[in-house]
Amino acid sequence: MLSPRVLRSASSFMCRRFSTGQMCLQGKAPDMAEGNTFLLVSNVRNRLREIVGASTNWKDHQQALAERTSLSQYLAQSQEELPAKTMKDSAIEAHLPLGTQPALREKYLNYHNSVRFGRILEDLDSLAVLICYSHTWNKELKRSPLSIVTALVDKIDMRKNIIYPDCDIKFTGHVTWVGKTSIEAKMHMSQYHDGAYSDVLDATFVMVARDPENKRAAFINPLTLESPEEEAIFQQGEINKKRRVELSTASLLKVAPTAEERTLIHNLFLNTLDTRTVSFRGRILPPNSVWMEDAKMKGLEICHPQERNIFNRIFGGFLMRKAYELGWANACAFAGSRPTLVAVDDIVFRKPVEIGSLLLLSSQVCYTEGMHIQVRVHTEVLDPLTRQHSTTNVFHFTFRAEKDIPAVVPQSYGESMLYLDGKRHFDETIRSQG
Repeated sequence: MLSPRVLRSASSFMCRRFSTGQMCLQGKAPDMAEGNTFLLVSNVRNRLREIVGASTNWKDHQQALAERTSLSQYLAQSQEELPAKTMKDSAIEAHLPLGTQPALREKYLNYHNSVRFGRILEDLDSLAVLICYSHTWNKELKRSPLSIVTALVDKIDMRKNIIYPDCDIKFTGHVTWVGKTSIEAKMHMSQYHDGAYSDVLDATFVMVARDPENKRAAFINPLTLESPEEEAIFQQGEINKKRRVELSTASLLKVAPTAEERTLIHNLFLNTLDTRTVSFRGRILPPNSVWMEDAKMKGLEICHPQERNIFNRIFGGFLMRKAYELGWANACAFAGSRPTLVAVDDIVFRKPVEIGSLLLLSSQVCYTEGMHIQVRVHTEVLDPLTRQHSTTNVFHFTFRAEKDIPAVVPQSYGESMLYLDGKRHFDETIRSQG
């Protein structure tokens, strides 16, 4: 990401700095004091509604979206028609003043006197969309003809385990890579504590631009690179894209496991055989282990209009929050202690969730190593009339427990593939953080 100095000078709503030497209370950042100008996280979704012309009223909201069809005339027919933008054009700083404004804490506070990470996921999703709209904004139009939606969450790496519920939080971010119709946005979250900001997490989201009716892809502004630092950032975006293609190509849903992986699964199988019988059916659970079948948890959500996004579908941040909370509960029950989040990666939005849907969530502990737990949450929509199931999202979370945990052991071939997929995600997380 761009340096904090560049980010501070990039956005029109950046806050005025207090003079050095001015004291503040612990948890209350000087740049969030009353009288300073800054964007509140709580206002991000309101700004998005203004950009696309959506309404907070359910009835008016539907009408406003129907009227967006006329904006198709403003779509570019090629990327070359659009003016190039810089990383500074999309740079945003948003504040969550949990220390300065105590009334906000109730929404974010959890039972353990920390911050609900599911709420942070919602804020990151909204902020990523606003960053991308900042990159594509045409000041000559009152509303944007683009429908920008989340395609995937590439990675969220935690830099610290504790998020204080009474200390101010700051988000910064900007566009780091663009294709013809897709955008990568990186965000950084920090928290003010003991007189200084400290890193909390780094997040990378990939968004796609579509037409006003969200039916086909739409071109976005190209990106101009202004320094070697920005060239390096853009190149990392290219590397990320290449890595995602390679992972998709090597998916266990498409190709067989590697020789090493096949050996691992066979050894797991041999460790569960009953040596007293000469049979492939007699299976015994090894010591300090849990069958994968016994390490799952399920949930159901009825998708009400309250959780809609600016395009009249269920808000992606809401889906992430619900999946995270189920995954956390699954890891907590499995470990017998409160786990901490290490990373989120490879969240794919395969299909939008319509209002009124029945959303089924299934969480599975699919891999364990030492004190780490890899959890996969699969979400699907059930049509109660046709009884058809359609996958909408797959989420991957890495947690760390307070002590060594049991090993999770697959029995069927399908569970073995889940085990290997979980191991791949865990190994990638450890590699990227190393």
